Amino acid sequence: MDQRTAPARRTVPGGVRLLAAITLATSLTACTAGRGAVVGTPGAAGVRDPYFPRLGNGGYDVTHYDLSVGTDADAGRLSGTAVITARATQDLSAFNLDLAGLEVRSATVEGRPAVVNRAGTELTLRPAAAVADRLRAGRTFRTVLRYSGSPRTVTDADGSDEGWLRTAYGAVALGEPAGSLTWFPGNHHPGDKASYDIRVTVPEGRSAVSNGEPASRRTAGGRTTYHWRVREPMASYLATVAVGRFTVRRTVTGDGLPVVNAVDPDSDRASARVLARIPEVVSWGEEKFGPYPFSSAGAIVGRPDDAGYALETQTRPFFPGPPGLVLLVHELAHQWFGNSVTPASWRDMWLNEGFATYAEWLWSEDHSGPTVQESFEKAYADEANWAFPPSRPPGAADLSRPPVYGRGAMVVHRIRQEMHDDAAFFGLVRGWLKEHRHGNASTADFTAYAEKASGRDLTEVWDTWLDGRSRPARG
Repeated sequence: MDQRTAPARRTVPGGVRLLAAITLATSLTACTAGRGAVVGTPGAAGVRDPYFPRLGNGGYDVTHYDLSVGTDADAGRLSGTAVITARATQDLSAFNLDLAGLEVRSATVEGRPAVVNRAGTELTLRPAAAVADRLRAGRTFRTVLRYSGSPRTVTDADGSDEGWLRTAYGAVALGEPAGSLTWFPGNHHPGDKASYDIRVTVPEGRSAVSNGEPASRRTAGGRTTYHWRVREPMASYLATVAVGRFTVRRTVTGDGLPVVNAVDPDSDRASARVLARIPEVVSWGEEKFGPYPFSSAGAIVGRPDDAGYALETQTRPFFPGPPGLVLLVHELAHQWFGNSVTPASWRDMWLNEGFATYAEWLWSEDHSGPTVQESFEKAYADEANWAFPPSRPPGAADLSRPPVYGRGAMVVHRIRQEMHDDAAFFGLVRGWLKEHRHGNASTADFTAYAEKASGRDLTEVWDTWLDGRSRPARG
């Protein structure tokens, strides 16, 4: 996410309260197997994230989402079917999914009807006793939910909007951190990544763009279904659907990587020059950070009033109107930092934004702009970067404030300075990305890795630049 084009992000709106769901889930009676034995306990209704403790759910790990959604002409109504394949991590008698606003019409687990209770954005599913054996720890089970309604926009405490955002010709779904639960049910925490199939049916004359690669397109009865496939694991906050009148262009990089760009006609001409540089930016990123982690690249460009910010949606970042080149670099850098290596919790967001901001500094230096050291000095002089430690934002509304970006990038540069060896530093960065490719990582994971890979005691970097509460003197 680009801090310069958005208000400070992101928090779940104050009106959404999930405490009732926790009480409900923990009071459910354990599922009973056919022989009458008590099997399992309910999965937790949250994963205790430091800023969003009730987002996500415990007791299972989603491996694949197969989503089919349909919209009307103005994308004001949505009907959907979610087929969720998951592996139980404990013996489950019940489990939860996150979904806001939309009405659940039916639910099955392993083909048998399941009882659904709702409290706020928490759905508690109690499977039939006959399928209890399928919900034992280590086993894979399939849940199917059919749902419909008017998808909502979530307005955060900081004033920014996410979720299902209506646009002039349709809608765009933006999910960081909680917006994805407005258009499909799931385990909505970055710690649970999965592959996806996303099918979107729209009136003929509209198009639908999503993550990954186009798998098929079929028109019948005046409606067109677009099928997009995401093979690599993706956190739900990075999933997107954009419905509108897009011009879709496909090309490839010099290495044969598919590039798919979808642009609103009103932004098409002004975007062309910058979007044409995506292959160049990807190639530059590979030189700095190692192999591009996904099987396609590209962008979705809407109209300037579609949203108040850009977002690094996986493989296809979203831009509200024609992007600038530095913003494009930032969001494409997120494909490595944040999308491939995803934060273990929202407290680790500086790992996304600090590295993406550092990528901007590197690009500038390599393209006749300020040097990295000059960018560092400018960030050091900016009082806003010292409001709090990047590793400890005071609250959810502070996750996209300047310290997470600018001071996060300063942490990265201080590691480089301590190493006194650029080749070794970039080796450390590439090694970090390789070790955690398509996984999740925490700040503790990174600090431990950096110490080991650099062979240096980096205590001063952590104590002063990452965790320190005051600006250090410069000698």
